[in-house]
Amino acid sequence: MEHEEEFNRQVEEELQEQEFLDRCFQEMLEEEERDWFIPARDLPQGAPAGEGPGAGDILSKSNLNPDAKEFVPGVKY
Repeated sequence: MEHEEEFNRQVEEELQEQEFLDRCFQEMLEEEERDWFIPARDLPQGAPAGEGPGAGDILSKSNLNPDAKEFVPGVKY
């Protein structure tokens, strides 16, 4: 009987831990979803990303090389 009670207590603790982890994970996902910038959702309709007021001005002043290779961390060119 003592072993059965110990086993039941252990199983109950594991179930509570799993439920807690599930809740934490769900909260994390919801928080990420709120904080992510999603252009289709967060920009006004009819204003594509990078084409808002002043976008042409920013692009004309840019000194970045549009033909440069994409940066890959840890890769030496």
